[in-house]
Amino acid sequence: MTQPSDATIAAALMELALQRGPGKTFCPSEVARGLSDDWRPLMPEVRRVAATLPLKATQNGEWVDPLNAKGPIRLGLGSGGAATSGGGENL
Repeated sequence: MTQPSDATIAAALMELALQRGPGKTFCPSEVARGLSDDWRPLMPEVRRVAATLPLKATQNGEWVDPLNAKGPIRLGLGSGGAATSGGGENL
């Protein structure tokens, strides 16, 4: 499997976030599935790239670091369109 570039992953993440809109979330696996039929090996890369983007990562409704969270996470733009950095600050 040829792995997609970080730029391709980032574009797919942001496109889906913008399609969903502020306050709505998606599972990172949706992006991985769209990039490869063999999507599971892509998950660490999708999370890594997501951590560099102005997206909010949550787990059970609480903000989490997408690199360190164990188990499923959700990604999205913050409510009202405000995104957060990996440190949780509004951008």
